Amino acid sequence: MKKFCLSLPTVFFCAMVFAQSSLDSAWILDNYYKIERMIPMRDGVKLFTSIYIPKDTTEKHPVLMTRTPYSCAPYGEKNFRNFWSGYQRLYMRENYIIVFQDVRGRFMSEGEFEDIRPFNPAKKSPQETDEASDTYDAIDWLLGNLPHNNGRVGVFGISYPGFYSTMAALSGHPALKAVSPQAPVTEWFIGDDFHHNGALMLMDGFAFYTRFGVPRPSPVKNYTGGYQLNTMDNYNFYLKTGALKNFAALMGDSIRFWKDLYAHPNYDDFWKSRNVRNHVQGIKPAMLVVGGLFDAEDCYGAWRLYEAIEKKNPASSFNKIVMGPWYHGQWSRPDGSSLGNARFGSRTAEWYQNHIEVPFFNYHLKGKGNISALKEATIFLTGRNEWKEFDQWPPAGKKDQYLYFQPGGGLDGVKPTTPGSFSEYTSDPSKPVPYTEDVHANRTQEYMTDDQRFASRRPDVLVFETPVLNKDITVTGTVIADLLVSLSSTDADFVVKVIDVYPDNYRQVSGPRNDYPMGGYQMLVRGEIFRGRYRNSFENPTAFTPNKVERVKFELPDIAHTFQKGHRIMIQVQSSWFPLADRNPQQFINIYTADDKDFRKAQIRVYHDPKNASGVILPILEE
Repeated sequence: MKKFCLSLPTVFFCAMVFAQSSLDSAWILDNYYKIERMIPMRDGVKLFTSIYIPKDTTEKHPVLMTRTPYSCAPYGEKNFRNFWSGYQRLYMRENYIIVFQDVRGRFMSEGEFEDIRPFNPAKKSPQETDEASDTYDAIDWLLGNLPHNNGRVGVFGISYPGFYSTMAALSGHPALKAVSPQAPVTEWFIGDDFHHNGALMLMDGFAFYTRFGVPRPSPVKNYTGGYQLNTMDNYNFYLKTGALKNFAALMGDSIRFWKDLYAHPNYDDFWKSRNVRNHVQGIKPAMLVVGGLFDAEDCYGAWRLYEAIEKKNPASSFNKIVMGPWYHGQWSRPDGSSLGNARFGSRTAEWYQNHIEVPFFNYHLKGKGNISALKEATIFLTGRNEWKEFDQWPPAGKKDQYLYFQPGGGLDGVKPTTPGSFSEYTSDPSKPVPYTEDVHANRTQEYMTDDQRFASRRPDVLVFETPVLNKDITVTGTVIADLLVSLSSTDADFVVKVIDVYPDNYRQVSGPRNDYPMGGYQMLVRGEIFRGRYRNSFENPTAFTPNKVERVKFELPDIAHTFQKGHRIMIQVQSSWFPLADRNPQQFINIYTADDKDFRKAQIRVYHDPKNASGVILPILEE
């Protein structure tokens, strides 16, 4: 029998958590009841809705709703969600009416599901619907049929439900007062989930759609599906499966959106119609956009949705952003003090829940409290490990600074002077650069802060590094990669990684016991991939001319990080990131129909001479 022991403080803490959970569960069951309703939409389709209502009748209660494609289970009016283990219990202590709704065509709702159903701003008849009109109709029904509601509604959700939250904000319902899109799906070709700058995020897409995409001919309480890898080594599985056409064969012919991916390899009207940012003008409810600095799925969506609302609603809306040191949805968990080997020094998720989100909804839906002190942007600075408030984002004090790649692997603010200088590597699709050192079956959350020493030791990864920093450098905003390259082929991908290199004598001083050797740790701060064929246009890809120097310039999602005195800044450049992203055949062909034989090696040169000076642009905060 395996023996283990816990310290007295740990035992005490666990006992307190258990006691609090039991107390909350008993209180919720004593003070709430649940009803389930099929709410009619304007075209006659009915959507399944679970509603948790306070038994208290001494006051009127606000409505807080989440619309989801992931099920509002458990089904049955006697079956409660496990609210007591999550922070939603805080809303129940405030006597909110809590609503979950299966969106059209998912689980127990009627109708046909459409992925990222486009917003229709010019509906001409009741038969024309979208997620905004479905939200409007749901709110209308709730206010007309729920006892003791106060006529005020809020909507929030994480990831795909974050998309439905944005759609709710476009509904125009006058009772909708506050909306919080969290890690919102915003742009599925440029930066969220299944594409990054035109490259297919293969591992996430395949794992997700083999289950999520299974057709549902009629309402169901459970979905089945999911492809079984039958191995713990996903790198090996994805490499052996080969070209994307082979994944299409494994997926089968019934999963519509997977076929849509293959049918729309470029940024055409199919993708443009699903770009939520095109429609966020004239937003009326107060907005709180939330995301994670280390969100592998929808970090882009949070930054760029906030940005679009700011641009399209100048000085006329309440629009705030919060970004913490979190993986996807980690702000809804109890802790948030670490991710992988990175430590953040406090329970950041708990702080956010108690100091920002709950007060936001309380103020707008209950008229309780005062959030006038909430700044435009509340951002956690990793490296420094502290919350920082800004009057705008990016901060007014940031200045873009070019860091140039140097011969011999240097990185500094002085343009290189050696004529004809370049660094070169061979990109071999049969041996792509892995995205993490570990062997595992599923994509990890921790890779967003993983040690990159394994990659810097590969011959197909270029490394450029500053000298030891003599002062703290804080980077706040969008990083721009500016590469001058030549290829022996007609296409290639480019991965650029921004890395914080710890001192060789560094020791972890906070958090739980950690045996990982942190001296010399190369912490990934931000990485992004770009499919080279889109360097001039996402709509109209163009081939590279072999051996001709061409510019590949692209944005990495915003960062908020302090590179501390004694650390170094490192940039890595490579041409594969596998199996996170699909492999480029390194020929200018349709990758979705390419054969295994079409994948070829390519010689990649990245130039660092006076005429063709490659580097990155860092938005450095002047303090």
